[in-house]
Amino acid sequence: MSVPYDAAAYEPSDSPESPEEYLARLLGRALNSFELPDEAVRRLDCALAYDGSLHSAHHSAGLHRETYRHTWLLADGSALTLWELVHNAAPGDEPQHEVYVDEEELRTATARLPLPPDAPDFELPVTVRLMPPPALRHRYVPEDSADHARRLLRRAENADRPGARTAALLATARAHRITQAFGRPSRAGRPGLSFSLYEHAFLLGDGAEMSVWEVEHTVTPDGRHMCEVYASEDAARDAMERRAAQVP
Repeated sequence: MSVPYDAAAYEPSDSPESPEEYLARLLGRALNSFELPDEAVRRLDCALAYDGSLHSAHHSAGLHRETYRHTWLLADGSALTLWELVHNAAPGDEPQHEVYVDEEELRTATARLPLPPDAPDFELPVTVRLMPPPALRHRYVPEDSADHARRLLRRAENADRPGARTAALLATARAHRITQAFGRPSRAGRPGLSFSLYEHAFLLGDGAEMSVWEVEHTVTPDGRHMCEVYASEDAARDAMERRAAQVP
């Protein structure tokens, strides 16, 4: 039995489309997308990868329905699945699309369709072929991360701070985490001298990770705190050693 398949609507998982574009197309064609829980849609804003497949089909006397499983891999390592129901109300009608967050809702919607009980049916095994990205080094928090990066670079006072290319990459950040790195400069001996080193790790829009390193110190004429930002931990620690060497 052949199954009609809308190639424009269901492209294979090696398509160059982003997870966000898959989601936008799914929600755009579903008649009931406004009924999806806000929490589910919010979580999908952090999707890193996508996989979709035909799950089952049912055809009889010009009526049909297919169900598709759409799964996204999220930034926290979990997965979220939406179920799509595609069907026609009468022979020859254009297909209608509906989307649901769980299989129970999908079964309830399917039971309402005007398909005879003896219609041929088949179900495919569920296989999710998500290719996970490399294991993330950090657990990230999605909280105005691009703006955080912009403000960090803006307050950096060192002339060799990361430039426009780094700023452009960080403008795509969707989540971040700040971690303090310990270990003082070996020559920092003046009482009251303060050095702090922080890693600002960002999860970018394409799923890649990127870190910049902030040095905060008080080696200034008036003892005020000064912020410097570097592209690597080695560069940041070298800068700390240079600053400590300036102390009498």
